Amino acid sequence: MAALRALLDGLYRVSGVAAALCLIAILTLIVLQMLARWTGEVFPGAPEYAGYAMAAASFLAFASALNHGSHIRVSILLNSLGPRAGRALDIWCFVIGSAVAWYFTYYAWRFVNFSYKFKDISQGQDRTLLWMPQSLMLIGAAILAVALTDNLIHLIVTGKNRVVRDLVDQSHGE
Repeated sequence: MAALRALLDGLYRVSGVAAALCLIAILTLIVLQMLARWTGEVFPGAPEYAGYAMAAASFLAFASALNHGSHIRVSILLNSLGPRAGRALDIWCFVIGSAVAWYFTYYAWRFVNFSYKFKDISQGQDRTLLWMPQSLMLIGAAILAVALTDNLIHLIVTGKNRVVRDLVDQSHGE
């Protein structure tokens, strides 16, 4: 079990790092597009690539954000309930979240498969095969579904979820 736990935690960490790299790619693309405009050159497809990187960054960051307590939770309701009712509500939330995430992942896979099968390309200047950027969304959705299911199983077995609130990060936004 320790090896599986290390593998899952590593997966969540790698997806968070990949999301951060996508954000760096967005910055790089914007700067390159600015430089191209200043020099009179054309960088075709830069806005589209930045959009693909933004979608990838969002989906790849979901699992890491979940485990670091960055997702919005209605803690006021959970804190007002007793331990048993709070645990039942937490389990119910993770069941619904897991089901929705797996449902989305399945249909995202069908969407990517459809784009691959019919060689669907973007309508912008980049003419990218759409299954490529869509695959990053699919990977992020699958990792989120795994993370939600992992949290659900952990909650059922141990009675506590794995969501760790980072109070230092939260205090900067308040």
